[in-house]
Amino acid sequence: MKILNAFVRIGCLLTILFSVSTSIGAQTITEFFDKKDTSALYLGIDFTRSKLINDPNVNVNVLRDHDFTKINEIIVSEPKKYDLKKLFHKEHIDHDLGFVNAKNQAMNVDGIMSTNAADIHHLIQEDIESMVKNYDFGDKRGLGLLFVMEGLDKYRKLISMWVNVVDMSTKEVLMNERIDGEVSMGFGVPNYYASGIKNMMNLIQSDFYTTWKMKFGSDK
Repeated sequence: MKILNAFVRIGCLLTILFSVSTSIGAQTITEFFDKKDTSALYLGIDFTRSKLINDPNVNVNVLRDHDFTKINEIIVSEPKKYDLKKLFHKEHIDHDLGFVNAKNQAMNVDGIMSTNAADIHHLIQEDIESMVKNYDFGDKRGLGLLFVMEGLDKYRKLISMWVNVVDMSTKEVLMNERIDGEVSMGFGVPNYYASGIKNMMNLIQSDFYTTWKMKFGSDK
């Protein structure tokens, strides 16, 4: 009986220690907006639920196998133009595109084409939460920045994307906000739609970040 009680006490102690260590390591959305030194991992752009609207001439297989990967590469390979640290007021933002690249390259493109302008906004918050739950972040912990592309409308020169802050250990979506960006110009499909992402980032810097900080920061 004494041995059994000892094991019970040890088990309880380990549970407490695990809970304490988890709570100490956890980062909140408030800290993300309040502290410049709160780390975050940029995960890239998930295109798996996106709709390509009024662009009948595009090759959807090339789009999946090349263009989506290239768009993600453009964002991280041109840090001065797509300045994520400046955008989110961070001292450091690392990146790992492996998770989104694997998802994008395995996606079924049969339903990606659309002629319905309303498909630019066809997702809801619950859709984003479900997508995040299906990620396997491996041993990654802390906060992740995940962009989810919703619609790319060539005729209206417009993209719609969700900006998400996720807890990679619990797969909880701490923030998800939709933003539209106008597409300007660029040579080839990746550069063309990357211009819309750049314009969307300009909007975040000039307007949305302040709104989000008021909504999620300690001053809310």
